[in-house]
Amino acid sequence: MGETSAKIVTPLPDHREAARQILEQVQTNDLAVDWIGHRFVHGGEVFKESVTINAAVLEKLAECRPLAPIHNPLSLSVIHECRRVLPGHVQYVVFDNAFHASIPEWAYTYPVPQSIRERFHYRRYGFHGLSYSYIAQAAPAALGLSPDGLRMVACHLGTGGSSVCAIRDGRSVDSSMGYSPLTGLLMSTRSGDIDPMLALHLAVTYDMRPDDVLSLLTDRSGLLGVAGFSSDLRDILQDVAPERKERGDLAFQMYTHRLRKYIGSYAVVLGGIDALVFTDDIGVTNWQVREQACENMEWCGLKLDREVNRSSTTASAALISAADSQVKVLAMPTEEELVIAREGTRLMREGTPL
Repeated sequence: MGETSAKIVTPLPDHREAARQILEQVQTNDLAVDWIGHRFVHGGEVFKESVTINAAVLEKLAECRPLAPIHNPLSLSVIHECRRVLPGHVQYVVFDNAFHASIPEWAYTYPVPQSIRERFHYRRYGFHGLSYSYIAQAAPAALGLSPDGLRMVACHLGTGGSSVCAIRDGRSVDSSMGYSPLTGLLMSTRSGDIDPMLALHLAVTYDMRPDDVLSLLTDRSGLLGVAGFSSDLRDILQDVAPERKERGDLAFQMYTHRLRKYIGSYAVVLGGIDALVFTDDIGVTNWQVREQACENMEWCGLKLDREVNRSSTTASAALISAADSQVKVLAMPTEEELVIAREGTRLMREGTPL
């Protein structure tokens, strides 16, 4: 059968409606479906590996909704729509936090009373695990290195969420994101790391409701909060209007400053660094971010080839470190969908029961 393509322009009010229309096209075009795989950002303490969906799993997934209020409810709505339209098909879930289950206790434990930690399962979970799972395998292969013993810092820099992960022997040992995807780097609309007293002060002094504080830190902070006119780093770098440039420059400097802090701290955690990888939309296409993040990093053996870096803005893997750099620097697209597909294949081979 020959390949065909078509473009449909239609309103999509939410993810469930998007799923409905996609499934409609699947059925209309008589496309074969074996299994349906879903990305689920936060599985908490309950889910630490991929699992096929049944009634009991679905109930536990629903309990995880508050853990990632932006992502988990949307994923659940898509799962429900797929079950409604294709009730006889096997569905499975792959979790973003699962890759970070290898983080050691001293790195994932929060310094609050044990009774609180155990009751509410408070700990550093880490996210973007599908991306890091792919990078942990693909980056060493692209560099011609073995993952065994390799000390790698990977930066998943997206137009929405961003994080940094310390990886040794192909396994996560620390992550900039924590109990939720809100912490760590300064992101498009998320604040990243802040003093927790700030949230308490807003709630007590200004009588802000918890959901209002959450909305402020999740939807109106980050690059948008600092720049004031856009959450898109491309807009911030390109806008030279006098009334916007100063705030835009501040947002960019804050973004790269925090990124450098995490790269440097994870180089120390790993006891040195062999490879630095930039991935996802900003990581692959934005040479300014990569250049600023690698500035004055010779102390750990890292030198960037500025000319190569500035020309590497396409969606293909590129080695951008200088020839005499001890650290290999790679800009590499991630393939989260491939990880989901591979997990489905693994579950099928293992005969995972429904």
